[in-house]
Amino acid sequence: MRRYLSAVTLVLCSLFIIAPTFAQSDESGTAYRVTITNITKGQIFSPPIAVVHKADISLFTLGQPASTNLAIMAEDGMATPLAEELDAHELVRDTAVASDPLMPGQSVSLMVRGDGRFNKISVAGMLVTTNDTFFAATLDRPPSYDVFLKNGRGMARAMAEAYDAGTEANSEDCGFIPGPPCGSAGVHDPSAAEGYVYISNGIQGIGDVDKAAYDWRSSVAVITVERM
Repeated sequence: MRRYLSAVTLVLCSLFIIAPTFAQSDESGTAYRVTITNITKGQIFSPPIAVVHKADISLFTLGQPASTNLAIMAEDGMATPLAEELDAHELVRDTAVASDPLMPGQSVSLMVRGDGRFNKISVAGMLVTTNDTFFAATLDRPPSYDVFLKNGRGMARAMAEAYDAGTEANSEDCGFIPGPPCGSAGVHDPSAAEGYVYISNGIQGIGDVDKAAYDWRSSVAVITVERM
């Protein structure tokens, strides 16, 4: 099994444009450790992104069209364009992107900084054995002190749900899916899609993707933010 997972990781790294960690050069503010845990049975996550921002903006709005760069992440697992767009936004304090895909049952931690009214932390990443499904969650920046923790560090925790970007038809055709067992990164299904972000209804077993292996129920990730 370990040999299989290592091989899958190598294949994924060749499929995706591996995103470097983005961070503003300003080292002021408070550091936060954002940990993402993949709790699905078989879905691999593309390298996740973490963003510190003001409450005035969000990565997406349910029932509304996805942005171009969110669609790129949701369809092909490439968070770099989204990170670059957010880094240039005046309502964003900091961004970070993981360097590798996140396997089922595994965790990855990203370091970001926040202060003042930059009090929201959002995370997102693609479920790679789908056409355009991604997970996401937004948390309040943890307080400076948590009475329930012996070390006094504030923490926040949330469950991340799966969403459909509505930008690509859910054909479940391997010709348009980047993750295992497909490997078709960068190929967009030209069929009509929904046109708005909605709560994903999972794998339906209508195409090449095995529902028993890659479907999920309820939340797909656990997000923990710790004030350092």
